[in-house]
Amino acid sequence: MKKLAKQKFNITGMTCSACSAHVEKAVNKLEGVKTASVNLLANSMVAEYDEGAVSPGDIIDAVVQSGYGASLPEKAGSKAQAAPREDAVAQELAFMKRRMVWSFVFLVPLFYISMGHMMGAPLPAFLVGHENAVAFGLTQLLLTLPIMYINDKYYKVGFKTLWNRAPNMDSLIAVGSSAAVIYGVFAIYQMGYGLGHGDMDRVAKYHMDLYFESAGMILALITLGKFLETRSKGRTSEAISRLMDLAPKTATVIRDGVETEIPVEDVQVGDRVAVRPGQSIPVDGVILEGRSAVDESALTGESIPVDKSPGDKVAAASINKSGFFTFEASRVGEDTTLAQMIRLVEEASASKAPIAKLADKVSGVFVPVVMAIALISAAAWLVTGHTATQALTAGVAVLVISCPCALGLATPGSHYGGHRQGGGERHPHQVRRGPGDPPHHRHGGTGQDGHPHPGQAGGNGYPARSGKQ
Repeated sequence: MKKLAKQKFNITGMTCSACSAHVEKAVNKLEGVKTASVNLLANSMVAEYDEGAVSPGDIIDAVVQSGYGASLPEKAGSKAQAAPREDAVAQELAFMKRRMVWSFVFLVPLFYISMGHMMGAPLPAFLVGHENAVAFGLTQLLLTLPIMYINDKYYKVGFKTLWNRAPNMDSLIAVGSSAAVIYGVFAIYQMGYGLGHGDMDRVAKYHMDLYFESAGMILALITLGKFLETRSKGRTSEAISRLMDLAPKTATVIRDGVETEIPVEDVQVGDRVAVRPGQSIPVDGVILEGRSAVDESALTGESIPVDKSPGDKVAAASINKSGFFTFEASRVGEDTTLAQMIRLVEEASASKAPIAKLADKVSGVFVPVVMAIALISAAAWLVTGHTATQALTAGVAVLVISCPCALGLATPGSHYGGHRQGGGERHPHQVRRGPGDPPHHRHGGTGQDGHPHPGQAGGNGYPARSGKQ
């Protein structure tokens, strides 16, 4: 019988659903891989595979060969895992915010100059009239170039993936905005030629036929979407970090009759651990001596403390409310209830609803289909007797209109938003891991705020519930 293992991987370099579709396709091609599910917002992948047929190294190699990066994450519940992840997300968020702000700093005057006259807004005299058409175009070009420089990542990634025959949304952005700018430069030269040869009809034809504002708008709006996406990633990281912070950093163990405070990572199965009133329980175990009431609300949502006595089980992150007791550690590290809860939340965020899977399939072919439609449109205009300029305009229009790809951000964003509104990060005991998996509900008589209310089962004023049920 095949032994299936489930492993999470950190994925880098993804920017849209087409990227996640390419990664999933590359991993699912491997013999022995049952399923591979990529979470674009969390930059992660969960793969289920046959340990005898494929290894984590093989999966990482497949991701790298597809043009992206992959690595194994830190152990679940590790304190060392939270800080670097928070720092990386915070740095990325600050970088995206700077890009977004400066993009709009140049976009606002660009949009005003290109579209303001249509709304009756006044323009400087040197930009008004056909005689100033070249200055009108050059001013827009000078405002567009900084936006392109600020968002050069789209061009680096987009043309690279296009060269590797795996185009993604960045490829569409790069090709569409570049085509718009190149056509605008062509129009400026045409206007200059017309002014130099007294051909004012040529000048009038290209004067209002520039696409600089379209290129700038595409880059700025996509950057705004990426900023919101990055902020969502930060919230996911924050939620996981809050779960990690529930467990104490140290534990008091009794070895050879001497109490010693050690890092919780150093606690071993079989160690005798002492817990005093007010302290958090560091690992899972079974009480040996002493009695107490333990607050398990962080794990179960039940705010009424539970009576514990010798022989009862206790879980990491629970709080000792009253007495002193010692217990024998039975599950430590990534085997504790808290670590499994963290893993459950991560798997829940990585799972996909059927609509998200459908969107990924569409996104995987969206970019090449759009490029093909643009080429067909340009060819159709040429065949029907129109000029090369008109054909180029039609092709560029298709690319420009298709750039703000809603499938790239709207579907994963709405899925994540629904997950957060449902309480997945705030209340892990309510998490539903995926299609067909029943949700995990709280029990007892607490309300949604985690506190007992009169008239509800279990909220009858008793000071504690028994741990033996």
